[in-house]
Amino acid sequence: MRYISSRGRAPAIDFSDVLLGGLAPDGGLYLPESWPDLPGDLSGSYAELASAVMAPFVAPVIDQDEFSVMVDESYATFSHADVCPLVELESGHYLLELFHGPTLAFKDIALQLVGRLFDHELRRRDERVTIVGATSGDTGSAAMEAVRDSDRVDMVILFPRGRTSEVQRRQMTTLGSPTVHAVAIDGTFDDCQDLVKAMFADEEFRARCHLSAVNSINWARVMAQVVYYVWAVRQLDRLKVPTTFCVPTGNFGNVFAGHVARRMGLRVERFIVASNTNDILTRLLETADMVAEEVVPTLSPSMDIQISSNLERLLFELLDGNGPATAELIGRFRERGRAGLTPAQHERLVAEFGGERLTDAETLEVMAEVHASTGLVIDPHTAVGVGAARRRRRFDETVVTLSTAHPAKFPAAVEQAIGVHPELPVHLADLFDRDEVVTSLPNDLATVEDFVDSVRRG
Repeated sequence: MRYISSRGRAPAIDFSDVLLGGLAPDGGLYLPESWPDLPGDLSGSYAELASAVMAPFVAPVIDQDEFSVMVDESYATFSHADVCPLVELESGHYLLELFHGPTLAFKDIALQLVGRLFDHELRRRDERVTIVGATSGDTGSAAMEAVRDSDRVDMVILFPRGRTSEVQRRQMTTLGSPTVHAVAIDGTFDDCQDLVKAMFADEEFRARCHLSAVNSINWARVMAQVVYYVWAVRQLDRLKVPTTFCVPTGNFGNVFAGHVARRMGLRVERFIVASNTNDILTRLLETADMVAEEVVPTLSPSMDIQISSNLERLLFELLDGNGPATAELIGRFRERGRAGLTPAQHERLVAEFGGERLTDAETLEVMAEVHASTGLVIDPHTAVGVGAARRRRRFDETVVTLSTAHPAKFPAAVEQAIGVHPELPVHLADLFDRDEVVTSLPNDLATVEDFVDSVRRG
């Protein structure tokens, strides 16, 4: 398997270089040169299925037996035997619970594996890396948890000050590891993401610090998320009939993984893209125009995003693999704050994706209704998905909504909706008693680069 950049100006490379490189040298995102087929045998445990589905993406650079061991170890850290259990919400509508990992969010499913892949490859090369990343709430803690004990990785995670839940922040700031560093930036998630991309674009800094990434710009993240779409369809015994997925998303990585599963042969009817008030993806689907607006803080902060990095991978496909055209479109959007698709491109987009948005008030209503009717307690991101699925679902559709986070990560929103304070699992019960260590920095590239330089080892 070889990987190419979405901007078409970087050489094709193998999986190990994609893993450690993160962002392509031309600023693009890596994708496989061609999509493999799903394996013929989709039986077995979640870990067995994961090893089989991901095998083509890591071949031939990682031995399959070694890879299977890493996959087994990754999902042994989850609290549920099914890893991603499927729960019926109402007739024909299911929740796929993706929050049973160490940090209670769907990011664990990829990052527990990515951390082990990094260790494997860095030991093989006898190298070190400095990982820099931006988070709107969940990626940071999942990534830090995954590499906190690595002797070959230093990590700096940027998050927008005051725009995460308190649980999300404390999961990043209370790890007590000298190798992972939480940095609060004066700005939005988009500002944090821009700082990370600027560090990668600074070629001298990138080389000196051996920069790498674990955001969903890293293909390994997307690769691991493909699996749970296949798992859900298999659990429903719908391998021969199409299923619709509703995905609450801001950065488009989660739903793009579903698109990859579809390209590999999974029978998917369509994807419903669920947004909060920061609805650039829904507006794109409705109008064919990407128009960036001010980021509005909401009860679902992990989706408070206006610049969706992973959308670039889909745009590359809509532009028929034309890297320079993709770069031009993205450049126009970043320069002007808006860019549009042609009618033909938009028609292809809406053939596979639909969009819906929920306000905070509507999100709270869904949380309350689900609790009253089923007894289930859901987090606000999941509620956005449930609300979107209910509005957009056709009468004959079977829909799986991705439940992306444990309700205890957002206790204030849950309590506001249902009057119940959700308890953290036992392994995080003392979270509010732990000492926090956090660095506050301005939205300034030179200042952030100086900090990264000061904390990395070697």
